[in-house]
Amino acid sequence: MIRNEGVRVKVPASTANLGPGFDTLGMALTLYAWIEMKPAEATVFHLHGENLDGLPTDKSNLLYKVAQSVFDEAGVSLPELEITMYSDIPLTRGLGSSASAIVGALYAANLLIGSPLSLGRLFNMATALEHHPDNVGASLYGGIITAVWDGAHAEALRIEPPDQLDVLVAIPDFQLSTSKAREVLPKQIGMSDAVYNISRASLLTAALTMGRLDLIKDAMRDRLHQPYRASLVPGMGRILEEATQHGALGTALSGAGPTLLALVDRTDNQGEELRSFLLGVLGNEGITARTLWLKPCTHGVTELTMIKGSSLLDMIKGEVKA
Repeated sequence: MIRNEGVRVKVPASTANLGPGFDTLGMALTLYAWIEMKPAEATVFHLHGENLDGLPTDKSNLLYKVAQSVFDEAGVSLPELEITMYSDIPLTRGLGSSASAIVGALYAANLLIGSPLSLGRLFNMATALEHHPDNVGASLYGGIITAVWDGAHAEALRIEPPDQLDVLVAIPDFQLSTSKAREVLPKQIGMSDAVYNISRASLLTAALTMGRLDLIKDAMRDRLHQPYRASLVPGMGRILEEATQHGALGTALSGAGPTLLALVDRTDNQGEELRSFLLGVLGNEGITARTLWLKPCTHGVTELTMIKGSSLLDMIKGEVKA
C-alpha cells in the first residue's frame, strides 16, 4: 500500500563513542532533521537550511538512494519521489548528520509503502550503509544504545538516560570527515590499551544504566582513538583532561569530531563556567566555535502527522513556537 499523500518524519542527531565505546556506544540528542517524502511524476528535492547547502538535488542524493534501497528490499517500484528536508544538524561535525539522514530516509520510505520492513531490518540496512551501528542505532531507537555489528547483522540494547543528564557541545567552525579521522588511528593496539578501554566502556555502560553519575569521569577515559585524533582538534587534549574541574561529569570527542561533548548534571550550577572554559581553550588555539545545550533524546525517529495545506516548514515553525 503506497501512501500517495506522503509521509513526514523527525529524526534526532546523535553522538557516538562517548569516549571508550568506540563504534559501539551512542546517544540520541535533542537536535533534529525533518524529512517529507511523496510519490511524484518526476524526482524533485527541496532542501532547506544552511546545513544542507551544497548537497545534490538529483538522484545521486543520499536520501533518494537510501529510499530506493528500501523499495528494492521490499520488492516495490517507486522510482520518482518528491523529497523535502530541513536539518538543524551540522554536517561533518561529529553529530551524526549522515546517520540521521540514513535513518530518516529508511524510515520514511518504509512508511511510504506501508511499513513492510521491521525496525530490525532497517537497523541492519542503516548499519551496513554507515559501517558502524552506534549513530544509526541512537537515531533509530533513541536514548543511549550499546550495539554490535558483525558485518551482516546488528544488535542493540537501549538504555534510558539518567533524568538529570544534560549535554553541552562545543562545535568548532571547521569540518572533519570521518574518513580523515579514521586515517590517524593505528592498525594495531597493545593488550593493556584494549583492557583499559574494555573496562571503562563496561563501567560507563553500567554507570549510565544505574544513574551513577559519579563514575562517569573515570569511565569516559579512552586510549583507542582520542589520543590519536587530538592533533586534529587543537585544544582537545586539555579539554578532555581539565573539563571536569569546571563542571563536566566527563568529556569526549563526539563521534569522529571535531565537536567536543561534555556530560553535565543539570542540578549543578557550573554550566556557564564550563561553557566559558570550552570556548576559551578552543579560542586560545585560534578556533572559533559555538556551543549548544542539549539533552539526551529519549525517542528515536518518529512519524509526524501530515496536515493538509501545511508545509513541512510550517509544521517545523509550529513545533518551535510550541
